[in-house]
Amino acid sequence: MPYDSDKFAEAIIAQARATAKPAKKNWGNPAPLALAGLVMTLTPLSCQLMGWRGADSNGFANNGAHFFCGGLLLFLGGLLEFFLANTFGFVVYCAYGGFFLALGATLTPGFGAETPYLSPSGVLGDGFYNSFGFFYLFVGLLSFVFLICSIRTNLCLVVLFLAYTIAFPLLAAAEWTHAQGQMALSHRLTVGGGAACFVVSMCSWWALVGGLLQSVDFPFTLPMGDLSRVVPGAKDFDVEKVQVEVQGETLGDKME
Repeated sequence: MPYDSDKFAEAIIAQARATAKPAKKNWGNPAPLALAGLVMTLTPLSCQLMGWRGADSNGFANNGAHFFCGGLLLFLGGLLEFFLANTFGFVVYCAYGGFFLALGATLTPGFGAETPYLSPSGVLGDGFYNSFGFFYLFVGLLSFVFLICSIRTNLCLVVLFLAYTIAFPLLAAAEWTHAQGQMALSHRLTVGGGAACFVVSMCSWWALVGGLLQSVDFPFTLPMGDLSRVVPGAKDFDVEKVQVEVQGETLGDKME
């Protein structure tokens, strides 16, 4: 029988493919990157909202961070979470990244967000504050949805989203009371919103440091308050249901 070198080579290749183990993919954890962008943006912004050291609460001084830290790094971290099949992290990081990008665009004159509301003397009209308040309000509603979902993650995230859920409605109310001319009340609401944002930033710092310590195999790490075992998931209920059914069938067999 003649020797066919081509068929022999194909057989060797097929055997190699059948026995070869898939290459191991090492992916980094993108969460610290997104959290770093958040803390570099939100921590100074919250201090400005609270008026520390006479800081202005309008956010203009922080606008570069809105784009390149809060916007870019959060959005990039969210996209990387997508490739790790982490839907919750993907949505959360990209959503807040989009918020900071939108905030930065609103504060940038080139985007013209404030132009239609400017009077001939350059004073921003009440219509802008009444309109922009709704943006804060519904970001707060989205944060509430995130809060509900975070109940099965860890305590750090629960506190973070709870603080966000409080912060955005306060900032929305500050916009609306400013439009009504209640400047003292608007200032107090802005300070309250800044204080809630400061709580968010402190939780973010905690999660960031904990993630970085874990990434370098540090001898200890920061507790996040795991809630995955405290709050059962849908799969846990399915397992319990199956166990009950199996026990019921076993008991029925014994009775027969």
